Amino acid sequence: MEKRNAGRLNRQVGVVGLGCWQLGADWGEVDESDALALLHAAADTGVDFFDTADVYGDGRSETLVGRFLKERKDDGIFVATKMGRRLPAQVAEGYSRENFLAWNDRSRRNLGVDTLDLVQLHCPPTAVYSRDEVYDTLDEMVEQQRIAAYGVSVEKVEEALEAIRRPHVASVQIILNAFRLKPLEEVLPKAAEAGVAIIARVPLASGLLTGKYDKATTFGADDHRNYNRNGEAFDVGETFSGVPYEVGLEAVERLRPLVPEGATMAQFALRWIVDQSGVTVVIPGARNVEQARANAQAAQLEPVDGKAVAAVYDELIRPHVHERW
Repeated sequence: MEKRNAGRLNRQVGVVGLGCWQLGADWGEVDESDALALLHAAADTGVDFFDTADVYGDGRSETLVGRFLKERKDDGIFVATKMGRRLPAQVAEGYSRENFLAWNDRSRRNLGVDTLDLVQLHCPPTAVYSRDEVYDTLDEMVEQQRIAAYGVSVEKVEEALEAIRRPHVASVQIILNAFRLKPLEEVLPKAAEAGVAIIARVPLASGLLTGKYDKATTFGADDHRNYNRNGEAFDVGETFSGVPYEVGLEAVERLRPLVPEGATMAQFALRWIVDQSGVTVVIPGARNVEQARANAQAAQLEPVDGKAVAAVYDELIRPHVHERW
């Protein structure tokens, strides 16, 4: 698999990683043995970047990744985790040194490591990104070897740009897919200039860009694609990228003829992200071994027609998302 690096991350990683939200919660139940099998399947295909968070299943995702790490300890696996969402969504005051250290201790226990490869602030309130004391504490944690590097996960472009200006921020995780093109305008160029890694999350728009859904598709009660369509539990941009479901279905049908012969719609969507200059790694999720393998194979496709993707975005998607995030 192609490897990419950003200067501040100081590590090459495969361009297709694995997002591990689904191993914890909010996508329906994933059996423990199935979860470990798909982690190993991803690694066997060349995936070496795994993204999790302390709140995914209240630590279940981190714990499963930790078990996997022990079984692949000599394989150069890089694990990114996140902290901050153990607080209510809009409590900026809780981003304190005391809480950072406590959250860090918990994640290190869950993952079974002394030093976390990368810890990211997990979509905190916008005000947090501009607080000097937040970055001072993160710098202290690097000095203490609690973490090797730190970054941020953001909802909005302006949050990403604020973080990139900070000299020790190694990565920005942002929603980037064929339904969310705004980061291409400023975030990716400025990140590349600064040496900041770009981690592209929600790459398949919560599954819409797999091309497998239609108007009759239903989702379980414990699936955020059912209970968060209007932002009832967290930012609505995390569910279908904030695109109204039926609009997304129409856009997928416009994109479907662009999919290369022998490839899937999901692979096409992932390849489009890989093609974007400045992207370090894309982190699709997977619920089984077959999905994990297929996602990794997207890195082998030829570049896709970006102009056609932009045309569909401008006509159908832009009015719903571009100015909001």
